[in-house]
Amino acid sequence: MGASRKLQGEIDRVLKKVQEGVDVFDSIWNKVYDTENANQKEKFEADLKKEIKKLQRYRDQIKTWIQSSEIKDKKVSASYEQALMDARKQIEREMERFKVCEKETKTKAFSKEGLGQQPKTDPREKAKAETRDWLNSVVSDLENQIDNFEAELEGLSFKKGKQRPPRLVHLEKSITRHKAHIKKLESILRLLDNDELSPEQVNDVKDFLEDYVERNQ
Repeated sequence: MGASRKLQGEIDRVLKKVQEGVDVFDSIWNKVYDTENANQKEKFEADLKKEIKKLQRYRDQIKTWIQSSEIKDKKVSASYEQALMDARKQIEREMERFKVCEKETKTKAFSKEGLGQQPKTDPREKAKAETRDWLNSVVSDLENQIDNFEAELEGLSFKKGKQRPPRLVHLEKSITRHKAHIKKLESILRLLDNDELSPEQVNDVKDFLEDYVERNQ
């Protein structure tokens, strides 16, 4: 019974993350088609790709649950199977929308190239785009680690009045630290987009951040 409650808690957490992710995806999707600024459009398209990758990871987890014996044998409430199926369909709809956006982007690039109108890539803009992509990937890695930490936290329990398990304390501190780093990275992204920080300045902390992510795998 305890295992079933734990599974239901994990499913609830992922379903909530899926809904939040879909809302973020929709918001970025609107920004992609609302802006006329090429640099802003490129940034929003990169953000859209980051969100769809996150949703795809949730979809993989949902597919595993749907095929699991706990769901098939109704060891958890039958309503969870339908909720998981609905969430999977919702993610797959967003994946189709992303394919449309991606195809349009590639078609426009091909069209310009075919007409000999492909603008020369500004080396500085290229460096900025590469640094932005790298920062987004670090944020995504940290968010995934937070998801894993939170899932593990839900499985840990202790009696009131007893000393908290060291692992629980460690996970809580790691989550707080990760969230602080994500907040700083998002500030760096804004400064980079506003040309208040150069790609070279951001790259100065690259080794530190990559080491931090690796140590917390």
